[in-house]
Amino acid sequence: MQSCKSMATLNDVAKIAGVTPTTVSRVINMRGSLSQKTIERVHAAMRELNYQPNAMARSLQGKKSQLIGLIFPSVAYPFYGEIIHAIESKLFEQGYKAILCDSENDPIKERAYLTMLMANQVDGIITSSHNKEIHEYENDNLAIVAFDRYLADGIPIVSSDNLAGGKLATDYLYEQGCRKIAIVAGVSDTISPTENRRLGYQTMIAERHLTPLIHYLPRESNLNQKRQSIHQFLVEQQPDGVFCTDDLTAVIVQNLATTVHLDNLKVVGYDGTQVIQSFMPSLSTIVQPIDDLAELMVKILIQKIEDEQFTPQANYVLPVTLKK
Repeated sequence: MQSCKSMATLNDVAKIAGVTPTTVSRVINMRGSLSQKTIERVHAAMRELNYQPNAMARSLQGKKSQLIGLIFPSVAYPFYGEIIHAIESKLFEQGYKAILCDSENDPIKERAYLTMLMANQVDGIITSSHNKEIHEYENDNLAIVAFDRYLADGIPIVSSDNLAGGKLATDYLYEQGCRKIAIVAGVSDTISPTENRRLGYQTMIAERHLTPLIHYLPRESNLNQKRQSIHQFLVEQQPDGVFCTDDLTAVIVQNLATTVHLDNLKVVGYDGTQVIQSFMPSLSTIVQPIDDLAELMVKILIQKIEDEQFTPQANYVLPVTLKK
């Protein structure tokens, strides 16, 4: 065991993992074909030693890489695509380049990306990780900002006002005459501010003396499974209003409404991306301030990179609006 973990070398990692230094290097840089068992052994050894590839050399040189890692769930979702674009643009304006990593529902992949980012000497990371127990985020030597997710103490969280958004959506449905208002939401394993969307819904339901109808979508379900789950829920519960915690789910609900004879069903989504507003202009939605969120995350991250004494707030919350 190293007496000083921060001084661990690649050879130390190789010795503990029971592999060659070349294999450790291949794992770090995600090169070549390696068994999952070997990759996991190397990652475990790195965590045990708190090994940070090239971090010591960079600090001794006093240089910055001007590289920022972005770890987000699938960029196939319009919201993540738009916020990543905004973040990348603002980083470039400040002289930084981005390395994008797609990590949805795969903690092993996410750990591999984190290792690769540190090997490439990124100056910081902006992440919206949906995987739990990624202990690499507890690295005090790296500037990290989280979007809508709690990762570890000391990592600031930037989010929209999810609680207000949930209240706003539910109250709007009530004002439209709905009295059997449901919420359709995904299930999260992480501690996330997005859970406040459901809490906002429940708060307004209680204030209006209504009965809550909460439908959780199956974990890690594909599009057809989501459709089937929502279809069954609509048939069984016959709501007159539905608040969906994301716009893509809201589109599914809206499209299914006529097939289950709920022609007057009112639906409100959440995110308000340009893509959804362009292709589904009739959809009411809670609009997140994507550009402002991106600007704030970049500002906090750069301040953390440039000022070691900077202590950010634990949470930064930006207001949302209702697009009727």
